[in-house]
Amino acid sequence: MYSRLSSIMFPIVLVIAIGAGYWGYQEHQEKNSILIKAENQYQRAFHDLTFHVEKLHEQLGNTLAVNSTSNDYHRKGLVNVWRLTSEAQNEISQLPLSYLPFTDAENFLSHISNFAYKTAVRDLTKQPLSDSEYQTLQALYQKSDEIAKDLHKMQEDVLLNNLRWMDVEVAIAADQSESGNIIVDGLRGVNEKISAYPELDWGPSVNSIYEKRSIKVLGGEMVSPEKVREKAAQFMNVDPSLVTVTENGKGTEYSSYSAVIYPDDPSRKVQMDFTQRGGGQLIWFMKFRDLGAPNVSFEQAKASADKFVEEQGFKDMEAVSYDMYEDSGTFTYVSTQNGVLIYPDRLTVKVALDNGEAVGLQASDYVYEHRKRELPSPIINREEARKAINPGLKVTGEQLALIDGDLGEEVLCYEFTGQINGSLYRIYINAETGIEESIEEMSKEDREAASS
Repeated sequence: MYSRLSSIMFPIVLVIAIGAGYWGYQEHQEKNSILIKAENQYQRAFHDLTFHVEKLHEQLGNTLAVNSTSNDYHRKGLVNVWRLTSEAQNEISQLPLSYLPFTDAENFLSHISNFAYKTAVRDLTKQPLSDSEYQTLQALYQKSDEIAKDLHKMQEDVLLNNLRWMDVEVAIAADQSESGNIIVDGLRGVNEKISAYPELDWGPSVNSIYEKRSIKVLGGEMVSPEKVREKAAQFMNVDPSLVTVTENGKGTEYSSYSAVIYPDDPSRKVQMDFTQRGGGQLIWFMKFRDLGAPNVSFEQAKASADKFVEEQGFKDMEAVSYDMYEDSGTFTYVSTQNGVLIYPDRLTVKVALDNGEAVGLQASDYVYEHRKRELPSPIINREEARKAINPGLKVTGEQLALIDGDLGEEVLCYEFTGQINGSLYRIYINAETGIEESIEEMSKEDREAASS
């Protein structure tokens, strides 16, 4: 009986064993294939990074080598520097460096990229490279040579020793100052060398990008958690005992308060953030409730957003754009001063389309940037500004607007809205120079938001 049973079961077990072995083999092969593909991608990104840093050094040298009056070549060279640093930044992002301190190197490349771009986009015939900018370019030329040589030495070691990037994550996870991994130690060395560089003069246009907005710019005394609790309770018309207040960034210049109502009830949870200075101004609000199917029109949603903005004390605001999602709409408002749109003073309101309720607010830009400005007078008139736009643009609206320019400063422009090639656009013409500062495509909803 047993021999008969075994004669039946043995082939079955054998088939199962062979199948399991084949399945395991296939899984192993697929895993190896994925690992090989990932390794190839890492290797390509690293070798491309080395190449682009070397080309960056070469391009900086070329830019410095030409005559100081060669504005066209300076622009061309700076554009190439911007392109190469952008490529290098992209390649760094493809490497497995999540847990490796390489931020100084990334930050250095970011500064070079922004310095090159913001210098290249200005009119170099009117504002050529300054002595300070030449010194910065000279320093970048020297530093990029050091980095390129270090990366090239790493590249030689990688190729000579057949090193794998897949081992880098393991070495990083060991969290040792000297990992014994040539790649990890080499990248750490590059980052430490860059962190020791003396601070360069990047100029105000680049420095403004990295300046962290400080709550200290707000006037007034620090508010207490109790005061914030009262404000939040009044905002939601609830008893203050239902409000929990916590401090964010304690002891820093970016400190604020978060107020939460119904934290344990996802269907009713409400969160608000208030500044600690400036009387405790509301900078963010969100009602975390499930949104039903759309049931209100665009006009009704905008009317609700307008009412919410007014009730919260934001004066002289104008809707300029609208984004439509499945169950909500977001309106963007900017302040106005003497009929001029002030785009740096902006805020957004989220409206639920099931009942038109305002369920969100993002007002940090408005809170930190809003002030009465000394607006310059236009140097050119509207007719002169119109000459800078495409004659084929069918202009439907025009007004003055203050925007953030490419160089980080606020620029007074003529804003022309119109249609060309079947699309709607906003075009900003510098009210001083007559040069196009910016252009953006509008949606039909943007037009409705701005005109209703």
